[in-house]
Amino acid sequence: MRLNTKNYIMKNPFVIKPYESKELFCDREEELSLMVQGCINHTDMTLISQRRMGKTGLILRLFDELHETGLNRQTIYVDIYASRSIDDFIKLLAEAAMRTFQPKSSIGEKLISFIKSLRPQLSFDTITGEPQLQIAYQTAHEKEYTLRGLFDFLNAQGEPVIVAIDEFQQIRDYPEKNMEALLRSYIQQTQNLTFIFCGSKKHLMADIFANEKKPFYSSTTFISLEKISEASYANFIRHHFNLDGRTIDDESIQFILDWTRRHTYYTQQLCHTIFANSDKNVTLDVVRAACGQLMKQGEAVYLQYRQMLTDKQWNYLIAVAKEGCVKQITASAFLKHHKIGTPSVSRRLAEALVEKGLLNDDVRIDGTTYTVSDVFFSHWLERL
Repeated sequence: MRLNTKNYIMKNPFVIKPYESKELFCDREEELSLMVQGCINHTDMTLISQRRMGKTGLILRLFDELHETGLNRQTIYVDIYASRSIDDFIKLLAEAAMRTFQPKSSIGEKLISFIKSLRPQLSFDTITGEPQLQIAYQTAHEKEYTLRGLFDFLNAQGEPVIVAIDEFQQIRDYPEKNMEALLRSYIQQTQNLTFIFCGSKKHLMADIFANEKKPFYSSTTFISLEKISEASYANFIRHHFNLDGRTIDDESIQFILDWTRRHTYYTQQLCHTIFANSDKNVTLDVVRAACGQLMKQGEAVYLQYRQMLTDKQWNYLIAVAKEGCVKQITASAFLKHHKIGTPSVSRRLAEALVEKGLLNDDVRIDGTTYTVSDVFFSHWLERL
């Protein structure tokens, strides 16, 4: 593919990072409206979708909307995907709060004083300037006291605060098995905090928030993030190519949406690549070349996956990729065609690959659908 050097100067409108501006953000108007109303009415929310479907972008779009419309809300975003314990949770939440409340502000000064009372090792990244904490605890009780103190501090500042916790299902992997009960008991006592719990593992999030035996049962409003409609995404793609004086035909747009399965991250990535490498007229040949480029770029990672998996797991991934999606992993036609074996073998292989994050299991009323998580990887596997 020929590189278009003109586009090094011009900004690529198809951003790959979660959020840049509302002008470069596609749709989600209905979900945004629901979440704005939830924030106004102090309604805790649970936001669920597959990974890379745009949860983080929607949260940041929400924060942008709250600030733009003059609603008096402080906003904290914390991603706990990498956390492994209550220690990590406290550290990440405290650092996120410090990013929201700048050190020179009144609340920022109070927050730093509060954190210093915990006798932490407090430093600032030399490149980004962001705060970094290390807190030493003697007992489990000290950890719980610190977590409660942090919530109490945020609640006592006299202004509404929106706290979005991304990949919330990670708390299920903590060694502290009472984490859900602890958080629920602390959150119930806050009047000025509104929580948005985001997660990508639907079955775990459903068990946390919809299981009547669990502490968070029936405590939030559910919002499920589905694929952006074909019409909305087609208009968005056409608009941003046209805005730069380029044309893209309907056939090319349809191919983009079909090939990426309208999965937000992969649609943005493909459009980003096409925009960076095309001239005035975007044709189907240009789109296909970009698809090939993206699969080639990912090949080293895909081959690494091969080293991680058994032969049976690898062949099972190929089988799912060639099917596109599998609604009945125990169906005899699927098992025989791909020489998988018995239904129990198929279930075990699917569970193992879901656990590794290589398969998605989309649970719905009419059953569970399995797809390869990475759309580009799925297309690469199809060719084997």
